[in-house]
Amino acid sequence: MEPNDRQIEIFAPFGEAFELTKKILFQPFDLGKWFVIGFAAWLATFFSGGGFNYRSFGKGDWHWHARHQGAPFSLHDTPPWVIPVVIVGIVCSVAAIALLLWLNARGRFMFTDCIVRNRGAIAEPWREYRVEANSYFIFQLVVTLCSLVGFGVIAFLFFIAWYWVNPVMPFALMVILGVAWLVLVVLFGLITRFMVPVMYRQRCSAVEAFRAVWSLVTAHLGVFILFALFYIVLCIAAAMIGCVAGCVTCCIAALPYIGTVILLPIVMVLFAFPLRFLRQFGDAYDVWAVAPPSDPPPPQIPPVQDVSPPA
Repeated sequence: MEPNDRQIEIFAPFGEAFELTKKILFQPFDLGKWFVIGFAAWLATFFSGGGFNYRSFGKGDWHWHARHQGAPFSLHDTPPWVIPVVIVGIVCSVAAIALLLWLNARGRFMFTDCIVRNRGAIAEPWREYRVEANSYFIFQLVVTLCSLVGFGVIAFLFFIAWYWVNPVMPFALMVILGVAWLVLVVLFGLITRFMVPVMYRQRCSAVEAFRAVWSLVTAHLGVFILFALFYIVLCIAAAMIGCVAGCVTCCIAALPYIGTVILLPIVMVLFAFPLRFLRQFGDAYDVWAVAPPSDPPPPQIPPVQDVSPPA
């Protein structure tokens, strides 16, 4: 039966992910396995939230523009050491982002492998899926840098419109550009959420996985919109639980890795839900259909010939 003829469910895969999480983490309960899977989950999700730190801007000077006197800001007024420091800071920031994205790409495949094979393993999936993880890392790095550049351009235009009386373009047009950028970010986030399962199942490159997921989303746009809305609700609920856990544990649950270990059941449900949802579209998207490598056939033994002398 083709995907178009299938009855695609939204809530049933969530229930399956919940039951799968109970089976992996609690049947039976293994503390060592829990910590190993928690490490893979931490690498796979530290770009998806989990920290609840915030900064207060209440004491900031929001009326600086109104009280600013004198000529507009100019680069000629800056000390000569500012530009080299800014350049070095940008290079270090890009390098740090690249390192984190590389670890995140490896972690996504490791966490997927832990869920699919019901095991706590780090070294084996790290080596087995290094080609796919590196391809996903390059794709994710390009998309991240492009989104940062787009956000920087829009933010710069907003700053120009706020600082100077005559902006370079209408404010309404900049708002439209900002909304369009936000929609693209959400769309790419939805697509990349399913790229790793496709790459894990089909052992393909990131570009091929992107094309496959894009075709799937455009063919079933309504279903994926419902999935995205329900997933956003689940993420909000998970964030609220994380805030409560942080308060109950005196912010211990907000610490890196420790918080992921404490909230591992929630993290696993959120990660397994797209896997169970995607498998409804056929064997090519079912990560549990990955068959272990078959043993080589035994060597054929030639038949024994009777060379005894005639009687």
